Amino acid sequence: MAPAAVIVGPPGAGKTTVGQTLAALLDVPFLDADAVIEAKAGKPIPEIFIDDGEPAFRAMEREAVAGTLGSFEGIFALGGGAIMDPGTRAALAPHTVVFLSVELPDAVKRVGLGAGRPLLSVNPRATLKYLMEQRRPLYAEVATHTIATDGREPEAIAAQLAALLAPAGDATT
Repeated sequence: MAPAAVIVGPPGAGKTTVGQTLAALLDVPFLDADAVIEAKAGKPIPEIFIDDGEPAFRAMEREAVAGTLGSFEGIFALGGGAIMDPGTRAALAPHTVVFLSVELPDAVKRVGLGAGRPLLSVNPRATLKYLMEQRRPLYAEVATHTIATDGREPEAIAAQLAALLAPAGDATT
């Protein structure tokens, strides 16, 4: 058992929106790693960061990703920083991983001023730029497919992904 695809990328890339759209196209469930973490912790991600700190959140994230990779068959979207953990990157190796790439101007438009995003609470534009530069090589490292999302609608991105994920010879997508 494995996810149909795991979606990675920076904040504002469209992981959740595209993932939900893709799951609907493929008629499979969608799961967001942050939702798994919040359900287990019993509180929202920003509260985990405030109450327990980023290291505790990252430990929960690592556990949630590892557990889900072996037990979920839909579209699984990871949080933007999940790929920072070497163990998580190694766990992604046998899976189909889609890196949704986005450049800073589009990411800023989509993320806004970082409401609800703990790592973007101070100077969101500069922080987002730094995070994107720091993480881009890691997203590329784990990616089976890389899709640019700038200036594109989620439906078009999901349709492109559905075609990439279709088994050879399957003309239904």
